[in-house]
Amino acid sequence: MKKILSYIWPITAKTIDSDTNGKLQITYYNGKKMLNTKDANYSYGSLQKILEYALSKIEFDNVKHVLILGLGGGSVISSLRKKFDFNGYIQAVDIDEKIITIAKNDFDIHTAHNLTISKYDAYKFVKKNNKKHDLIIIDLFINNEVPDQFYSVIFCENISKLVNENGYFIFNLGLKGKMTKKTEQVIAYFEKSIYFEISLFKNIEGTNSVLIGRKSNS
Repeated sequence: MKKILSYIWPITAKTIDSDTNGKLQITYYNGKKMLNTKDANYSYGSLQKILEYALSKIEFDNVKHVLILGLGGGSVISSLRKKFDFNGYIQAVDIDEKIITIAKNDFDIHTAHNLTISKYDAYKFVKKNNKKHDLIIIDLFINNEVPDQFYSVIFCENISKLVNENGYFIFNLGLKGKMTKKTEQVIAYFEKSIYFEISLFKNIEGTNSVLIGRKSNS
């Protein structure tokens, strides 16, 4: 019934309080279940379309290992598996235990032999780890803002070290139609890097912009 009614107006099925993300809402809209905050879509709505557009720019032939920083409801995992036929290993990291529980219980994102989900601060995770990845997806929001530390040079340096040769990163910058000094700092870092070729896609779905980098084999 909720799915049917959602074609008329959005139906909020459940609200979950999170110490990290505030109020999280499981909402049906046009027959589709999605995860929202008060001001932003976290999964299975416009955000999924934004990341799918970015993923369409990736050559998956040599992508075997994907790192996702910021799980949300797991829609990017669903996109990788179903739309892009990616069957390699996925490691997902999220700081919010409530988000991880929602992804598992409400969106059927379950760990398996080729999927690991970890509760961890993404900033500390990339600083601590040294395992390289073929694709890193950076989608780190609290409500509709990217926390400042993820725009820092240190974070960019750590991401750079974790990308394999000929590998990629996708960085959802959260510009919402305008550049800021923080986002310009990220773009400038990778523009100056001798290791990356970058492409900036602005205002995808009329909202966020995404930076994509490919690491050279030099």
